[in-house]
Amino acid sequence: MLIDLHAHAVHPGFYDLDPFWGPFFKIRDSGDFSLQVGHWILTLGQPERRAAVAAGNAPTLEEHWKMVSNPKNRLRSMDMVGQDAQVLSIPAHCYMYWTEPEFSIRFAEQANRVLSEYCSGGDGRLFFWAQAPLNVPEACPKIIKQAVNEYGAVGLSTGGAKLGGFEFDSPELFPIWETMCDLDLPLFVHGYNESVTWGENANNDRYEMTSIVGMNYNEAQCFWNLICGGVLDRFPSLKVYITHAGGFVPYQLGRLEECNKNLEVVHNKRDLMHYMKNFWFDPEIHHLGMRQAMVELIGADQLVYGTNFGGSDAIRFDMTADLKLSDADKRKIRYENAVKLFHLDVSKIGRAVPTEAVSMAMPV
Repeated sequence: MLIDLHAHAVHPGFYDLDPFWGPFFKIRDSGDFSLQVGHWILTLGQPERRAAVAAGNAPTLEEHWKMVSNPKNRLRSMDMVGQDAQVLSIPAHCYMYWTEPEFSIRFAEQANRVLSEYCSGGDGRLFFWAQAPLNVPEACPKIIKQAVNEYGAVGLSTGGAKLGGFEFDSPELFPIWETMCDLDLPLFVHGYNESVTWGENANNDRYEMTSIVGMNYNEAQCFWNLICGGVLDRFPSLKVYITHAGGFVPYQLGRLEECNKNLEVVHNKRDLMHYMKNFWFDPEIHHLGMRQAMVELIGADQLVYGTNFGGSDAIRFDMTADLKLSDADKRKIRYENAVKLFHLDVSKIGRAVPTEAVSMAMPV
């Protein structure tokens, strides 16, 4: 069995909700897709789409929405890569922590409803991470509980830093972490494009730096703030999955460990390594040697499977295939750790069936 915990979903149900913030999904004159949130614009010029445009058979926006809003099409694409199940999240540029409180709340509630309905058509193979308006922390516990208890969410998706003016160690967010501990469900930490918050300068982000490099930095900030801020002493059962192979954490773990001991102001009561039991990471790295290093440093008990399914840098091969792993450890990474984190009944999860994939010319 294989469960992908890092899989994004775009859906017409949570686009075009605000005249300024959107988010908007458009087709440019070139034929490429583009995403827009406020002033920020991301052009999605994928090779498949450009080839279809050149051949004159590219789907219209209406046809594209029809395709991606049908969960059966996603299941066929999952079958092609041998994925039995996915846990879906909205794209990071749609977190909306930087918008007005009213819209942030409304967007989160709508996204949770849409993802729940979409997953209900997934033959027991689709689950989702809840969205919450972290810039309005007092509204979050109710929204999270509704997403879990009424809509079936299996955890909470968050950014890694700059959470609407708050950080992971901000006391204002403590009721959210308490809620997640009470529910005994994990956080899914995924950095976002900070340039989306730059107003009229939003498109001055050279080479998509705040996405390609910044996301990893934000994810490392989450780890650092949770530990140094003493959050995991206050909430010792908080479960945190940091994607993109943990941001920069595994590669600088020794440095972080030593520097934490030397900080003038620090609130953690135990050594940094004590808190590693609260964290899970994925080996979402394109190079085998680095994935193997993740296994040796972090250990199979704290690794889960996440590919960034639908993203431009998604891993489209089996990340565990060439790793030096026992069969037992391979099962942990591929699905057993996820089953424990989410309290899933394996017998009720649908299975992949090899089939011809539906072409997805843009993130699904």
